Amino acid sequence: MKQQKGSGALAPEGSLAKLPPMKGIMATKTVAIEIKRQASPDAPAVWESFELPWRPGMNVISAMMEIAANPVTADGRSTTPITYDSNCLEEICGSCAMRINGKARMACSSLVDNLEQPIKVAPLSKFPLVRDLQVDRSVLFENLKAVKAWVPVDGTYDLGSGPRVFPQQQEANYPLSNCISCCCCMEVCPQFNEDTGFVGAATIAQVKLFNNHPTGKVFKEERLRALAGDGGIQECGFAQNCVETCPKQLPLTEAISDISRDVIIQKAKDFLRG
Repeated sequence: MKQQKGSGALAPEGSLAKLPPMKGIMATKTVAIEIKRQASPDAPAVWESFELPWRPGMNVISAMMEIAANPVTADGRSTTPITYDSNCLEEICGSCAMRINGKARMACSSLVDNLEQPIKVAPLSKFPLVRDLQVDRSVLFENLKAVKAWVPVDGTYDLGSGPRVFPQQQEANYPLSNCISCCCCMEVCPQFNEDTGFVGAATIAQVKLFNNHPTGKVFKEERLRALAGDGGIQECGFAQNCVETCPKQLPLTEAISDISRDVIIQKAKDFLRG
């Protein structure tokens, strides 16, 4: 019986020369990063370029760590270590927010493989600069204090079990509790500036969260009155940039709409009360 040739049959003589040559050792892949640097708020801003070896799963914050540990520019010049904020490295603390390729985002969740190179990194533009990529975001916390964004509970004695919260209400409130105070929503908001004094979407969302809380709602009227004043809810132009850039996908536009309604109702009540 004649043997049939299968897929494992020997190739004709001379055919091996037609096969593509074996690849040698691949050149080391690198990552190009440009960082906007400023030694102090009054110092001139300069851009410095850095080049790092690429690694799988590399993110921007890990690149910042390498540059801070070995501050040598792409042309081999030694420079000062870069300054930036970071903590949890897993998109929970909100401290590593910065502008990456022109967009406000978290450096810890910005993967290098998903970014166009050279990766341009700059500090948030609407907050007082401290140094390099570090900014002062205390305005957010001052706004949260102004609207009493907390649950007033006296912990000096046993209050017993707290009020019951239905699962439906828990599901509605939970997304708002995920705010990490990164200030990305304020950075991209056209209304958030020194002229308007707008408190921003993050503050308004926290007002809704604590007004929905069975214990926190004791300050409901005071919170709504605070948002009825200068820099309050009326400053929002509803551009919706906030909900587009929020790294935690908070329902910010929905919160703004709901609180806007509540502020109007509260103002009407205060007017009728005289």
